[in-house]
Amino acid sequence: MRTVRAPATSANLGSGFDTFGVALERPADVVSVERAERTTIEVTGAGAQFIPEDPKKNTVGAVAEALDAPAHIRIDKGIRPASGLGSSAASAAGAALALNDLYDRGLSREELVPIAAEGEAVVSGAAHADNVAPSLLGGFTIATADGVRAVDTNVPLVACLPEEPISTRDAREVVPNHVTIEEMVTTVGSAATLTLGMCQSDPKLVGRGMVDEVVTPNRAALITGYEDAAAAAVDAGAYGVTVSGSGPSVLAVCAPDRRRNVAGAMVEAFEANGEKARAYRTWTGDGAEFV
Repeated sequence: MRTVRAPATSANLGSGFDTFGVALERPADVVSVERAERTTIEVTGAGAQFIPEDPKKNTVGAVAEALDAPAHIRIDKGIRPASGLGSSAASAAGAALALNDLYDRGLSREELVPIAAEGEAVVSGAAHADNVAPSLLGGFTIATADGVRAVDTNVPLVACLPEEPISTRDAREVVPNHVTIEEMVTTVGSAATLTLGMCQSDPKLVGRGMVDEVVTPNRAALITGYEDAAAAAVDAGAYGVTVSGSGPSVLAVCAPDRRRNVAGAMVEAFEANGEKARAYRTWTGDGAEFV
């Protein structure tokens, strides 16, 4: 048997739609695998009742098939599905790492990224690597058509998760098909600033680089209380705020000693809008690891 802890992630980070991702120290999924004649799946934990155990409908089933590694797979969900924190990606990444080792397939973590991304396609309809890459590699990742690049970084973050879920498919439907040249210039500048901030572990630069006028406003409109939560976070000391992945989680970057205040401010703002929420005070973290 192999057991892997796979971390939650935040994708896009505002200016890096379908490209940027970052691993979080918490929360995380724990995935255990044992050899079997056919793949079976057992799910417990946060939101387990909403996750199909049919291998053809679960991300880890697609991973097991891609690796030709049938197994009994147990997933203890620490990351709620439809949270914007890479819930399905963490399961896929954990299964890929565990099954690769269990069956001695000999693939590197980088080579496992596209395999785990195929698992993501079961949920989102397309094989995106922006969440599975940081869950496997850790740190800050950039996923492009020609591969994935990762850099270690140490940035304090707060992820605030409202109770109302948003599906990845619904969030993709509001993404615009066209941008103006002015919007493109702003986005490129923000993405470059954020990348520099991650490379230097500079939360102020990361916060400046979260600015996005294209995707974020449309996804933010799906989140009840987003504007108030974002404003409250900035008032409490956040350097930048954006939608985490497809939402509804809201990601804020701040100084380490401001995380408690930022977390409390966002939770209170959501509750004032009738939305229960919880906040994770965290940092950028490592990728999946054996336990």
